[in-house]
Amino acid sequence: MATATEQWVLVEMVQALYEAPAYHLILEGILILWIIRLLFSKTYKLQERSDLTVKEKEELIEEWQPEPLVPPVPKDHPALNYNIVSGPPSHKTVREWKRIIILVTLIKGSSLASLKKYGVGLFNHLTFLTEIDVHLDLEERLAKFMKTEEAIIYSYGFATIASAIPAYSKRGDIVFVDRAACFAIQKGLQASRSDIKLFKHNDMADLERLLKEQEIEDQKNPRKARVTRRFIVVEGLYMNTGTICPLPELVKLKYKYKARIFLEESLSFGVLGEHGRGVTEHYGINIDDIDLISANMENALASIGGFCCGRSFVIDHQRLSGQGYCFSASLPPLLAAAAIEALNIMEENPGIFAVLKEKCGQIHKALQGISGLKVVGESLSPAFHLQLEESTGSREQDVRLLQEIVDQCMNRSIALTQARYLEKEEKCLPPPSIRVVVTVEQTEEELERAASTIKEVAQAVLL
Repeated sequence: MATATEQWVLVEMVQALYEAPAYHLILEGILILWIIRLLFSKTYKLQERSDLTVKEKEELIEEWQPEPLVPPVPKDHPALNYNIVSGPPSHKTVREWKRIIILVTLIKGSSLASLKKYGVGLFNHLTFLTEIDVHLDLEERLAKFMKTEEAIIYSYGFATIASAIPAYSKRGDIVFVDRAACFAIQKGLQASRSDIKLFKHNDMADLERLLKEQEIEDQKNPRKARVTRRFIVVEGLYMNTGTICPLPELVKLKYKYKARIFLEESLSFGVLGEHGRGVTEHYGINIDDIDLISANMENALASIGGFCCGRSFVIDHQRLSGQGYCFSASLPPLLAAAAIEALNIMEENPGIFAVLKEKCGQIHKALQGISGLKVVGESLSPAFHLQLEESTGSREQDVRLLQEIVDQCMNRSIALTQARYLEKEEKCLPPPSIRVVVTVEQTEEELERAASTIKEVAQAVLL
């Protein structure tokens, strides 16, 4: 017989059921039925499995084929078929004992003295071990060259912007990014776990549309808006398109909608501007209007690694928050010395930037009008693309056609390369293309010969 306490509890439970909202009772009923279904379903499956004989189980085990750890890769994949180059770095080099004109970006630098002084590399990061003078010298030189308060160097160029973005932009923050952004930016955005909003390439109207939409959302929840940071991430010269960003319009939108600008200048640094300071100098924009500038040192500086520059309080934050800085060995001193030597060349010979611009325009013009190919990129960009005017309808077939052009040019001592992408990882996969890169060392005669060869080969392959 139930006690008085048990009776009182039962009465309270019944009263609670009567007072509970109808939707609450319905939801609880559905959950109970779902749990019962799961229990019976699991029991049935166990019984079903137990009905198999030992022989049947052995047959199933023999038939089972595990999936490969990695997907199969065809033997003709470009990553498995590469050109072997020997000889010293230059705009001319040796491939398989044949001297060729190579259309890639290289600037010679001397690092032999640094190699003798410091050795090949360091076994730890300078932040946690000791301060190496050549690293500090390079950071100081970069900050002085870019006219910023401070700079920080990374040992791997790709990791520079990929580490800088998540150092500032976190979960809940909003990043407005150009659809043509390079893969390193994409990886940085992925690591940040921020809310990503893509705008059409160099389309400031589309960017402002997204900014206005966000402004309306912020008005609905001003408390959340006060703690949400907004970033605009662009490239100075886009590696995937060879086009320049409209920086003056971006700066206006930055102040109008209270956002921060991250500018990736791996291709524009050492190229644009009277002194090679990049897109800010090209447009005459005050560098303080840009919150963070990053670039790798693997293009204009002919070294390895990358750097970020800006205000001191911004850069100092990366020294303990930039993953590619904190969890990587230091840049080998000989490579830091090579970058310093490249800076010396740039400062002592500012006329090379005008020469480079002229040569870019020369080959850009010479490659116009190729039947079946179109030039993608601006005439001031040292890196641009040759794309098929009309796709065959198959990406694989497009790649094969372009590779045939590359191979035949290589046989005629002109080195080109197709633009490579991780097709399954790219957010907005660019169409197949041949990437052409101009250097200041190439002569007018070499550029004319290269353009003439590309035209002849393309016409033979595509007609």
